[in-house]
Amino acid sequence: MFEETTNKVILEEKQGEAMEMEAPVVANDKKLYLESYGCQMNFSDSEIVASILTKQGYTTTRNEAEADLILLNTCSIRENAEQRVRNRLTEFKHRKEKNPGLVVGILGCMAERLKTQLLEQEKLVDLVAGPDAYRDLPNLIGEVEGGQKAVNVLLSREETYADISPVRLDKNGITAFISIMRGCDNMCSFCVVPFTRGRERSRDPKSIVKEAQDLFDLGYREVTLLGQNVDSYRWNISKKGEIENPEEPTVNFAQLLEQVALVNPLLRIRFSTSHPKDMTDDVLETMAKYNNICEYIHLPVQSGNTAVLERMNRGYSREWYIDRIDAIRKYMPNCAISTDIISGFCGETDAEHQETLTLMDYVQYEYAYMFKYSERPKTLAERKYEDDVPEAVKSARLTEIIDKQQAHSLLRNQAAVGKTYEVLVEGTSKRSEEHLYGRNSQNAVIIFPKGNHKKGDYVFVQVSECTAATLLGEVVENL
Repeated sequence: MFEETTNKVILEEKQGEAMEMEAPVVANDKKLYLESYGCQMNFSDSEIVASILTKQGYTTTRNEAEADLILLNTCSIRENAEQRVRNRLTEFKHRKEKNPGLVVGILGCMAERLKTQLLEQEKLVDLVAGPDAYRDLPNLIGEVEGGQKAVNVLLSREETYADISPVRLDKNGITAFISIMRGCDNMCSFCVVPFTRGRERSRDPKSIVKEAQDLFDLGYREVTLLGQNVDSYRWNISKKGEIENPEEPTVNFAQLLEQVALVNPLLRIRFSTSHPKDMTDDVLETMAKYNNICEYIHLPVQSGNTAVLERMNRGYSREWYIDRIDAIRKYMPNCAISTDIISGFCGETDAEHQETLTLMDYVQYEYAYMFKYSERPKTLAERKYEDDVPEAVKSARLTEIIDKQQAHSLLRNQAAVGKTYEVLVEGTSKRSEEHLYGRNSQNAVIIFPKGNHKKGDYVFVQVSECTAATLLGEVVENL
């Protein structure tokens, strides 16, 4: 599970000029407003969509009121994410009443799941495109402009968009996402992703390394390799472990990490998300070998109780998860670890909840993304289990989890006071124009006086104080 965010992603013309153009741009004076919800993978997908539509001549706008085409890239992982999207679509429906030529479309996971309802019953959108149908967007838009509703939510076993150079929608020009695979084969009982994004397929490693090199040449200094389960990345290797093409090399995730790390020692490498059942020691060995692979792992646990994990169909036990934590500490004693935790899953008892709390005490995560269980349609949990934990109990347990995590985050940050870290400068602090911010290898945000430093620089910062969320410090001479 990825970190959930809400991003209004804006493409500026100067960013479009840096994109490789494999095909001529179609003449078009229309404007696109693109809004992305949910996980990092959705943000990455929005960059692919922007690339496809840029080639159709669309320019994008920060002002939704002047858009000819509005696309929302959506998330179905939790009910509240869907409700936020519905609220936005209702706003755009009112705008269409005043501007009938406006085209509104929905992309991504929610699009695939609710296509009929959104198109025909609620009449909130003109087009629907699933995660594997973005190449078809020009045709879908053409159908809408011809007076038809348009939909394509077909899932693919091959589509990886490997040949498309994403248009970078971030503002800082320093950090970027690289999608290394699509889909998910893990059938966690609470999750809709396998039904909305399809089966796992890995992207050609040569295209990944090239994208990383291109980004470095453009001035980017950090990339995050994205996949629903990066540890399942395999190129030219079947699910049974057989070589598919004897003339091509095989590449697993540890080998891919090494290839990207070798692009340039000044290019930092992160990745998300790891799955506890698939994380192997060779990945940890590779991380420890290269200084530019960040010492930070997001390792979702979801629950600290084995019986709950079995009901979640996670494929590992409490003991297995602890073994993976111990392995991380063995190879990288200073590695930061974050997680996802769900409170109140089907049938969860107070004793099972307490085991989640004791696991948190054992690991002492730097960060955690914590949620109440939200039953999702068509999942195994909906079919097999009763959502029987009262809402008040879910909320009370979530509060305990949040309080414990806040205490652990503060402890971790307090332990950093007095230490010096190499920090990649990402931009100006939101609170002060006289301060910059960046992250260390452990993904902790550090704020420090600007001095003569700028975005993209590496600086050494000695931490002098902290909050539960942020480190504060001063730049020191190189170690």
